[in-house]
Amino acid sequence: MTLTRPVTTADTDAWLRMRHALWPDGNLAQHRQDIDRYFGGDRREPAEVLLALTANSAPVGFAELSIRNIVDGCATNGVAYLEGWYVVPEFRRKGIGRALIHAAEQWAVLQGCTEFGSDSEIDNDVSHAAHLRSGFEETGRVRTFRKKLHGSDESAT
Repeated sequence: MTLTRPVTTADTDAWLRMRHALWPDGNLAQHRQDIDRYFGGDRREPAEVLLALTANSAPVGFAELSIRNIVDGCATNGVAYLEGWYVVPEFRRKGIGRALIHAAEQWAVLQGCTEFGSDSEIDNDVSHAAHLRSGFEETGRVRTFRKKLHGSDESAT
């Protein structure tokens, strides 16, 4: 049985390593800033972080959770959302990801949510399969786009 619990400041280094492994395009300084913001009380995104531990208390996975007002494919607002989900590669396919999802679902119910949303990159077949094995159903596929607006502060950079 996998132990899951909310992340604490003592878990900062482990969370940082796993977060960077999940999102390697982000630099370590930005990940550290996001973690510091979370522990500083700014819990909009993520609102909660759950950690999965081995029997000897080694951190081997995490789930970052939020509550979103609008989620494609969901009928309610205030939807629990899986912002990030990671299990250390050598511990995958051992029920750890499923334990994190189960703990996330329990957290979501306590928040008053009746739906749970998530996403993955369109070509991430491993994530797609893991979501399906965990009881998610695919509701659609989308590509997102961005355009800088002239005259905005961001377009000046």
